[in-house]
Amino acid sequence: MDIFLILLGFLFIIIGIVGSLLPVLPGPLASWFGLLLLYLTKIVPIDYTFLGITLGLAILITIIDNFIPAMGTKKFGGSNYGVIGSLLGLIVGMFFIPFGIIIGPFLGAYIGEMIKDNKDSNKALKAAFGSFIGFLASSLLKFITSLIFAGFFISKFWEYKDVFLSFN
Repeated sequence: MDIFLILLGFLFIIIGIVGSLLPVLPGPLASWFGLLLLYLTKIVPIDYTFLGITLGLAILITIIDNFIPAMGTKKFGGSNYGVIGSLLGLIVGMFFIPFGIIIGPFLGAYIGEMIKDNKDSNKALKAAFGSFIGFLASSLLKFITSLIFAGFFISKFWEYKDVFLSFN
């Protein structure tokens, strides 16, 4: 059963890392579930403080992730149309990996701003750039958090590797 939990936990870690870049998959929360599964094995002792702090961090990052692209768009003079366009562009861009994920939010925000105020392309371009910067910042934050959780997972597994790998 422990091997199953380890493998499932590692799968959640991978989903978390990939999910930090793709909006359809959960990022840091999935990685946290990977950590939880590791600590649910009989071999690794449960550390409630560690799990609580990392869960709080994963939840905080998930909440902040919803605001960063919007803040970037707003900071650069965008409207809700730009924010919605950015999100739609990101979803459409997922079908054109790898560049679609980067270009999609930018084009979506630009088109959204042009729909709102089709006379000012400079303002739309500026808002689109803000959305793009916000998307990059939020993705980077989630990616770093998921990588740190992966590092915790690997470190804790490595600490108990002899017990996990013994087939007595």
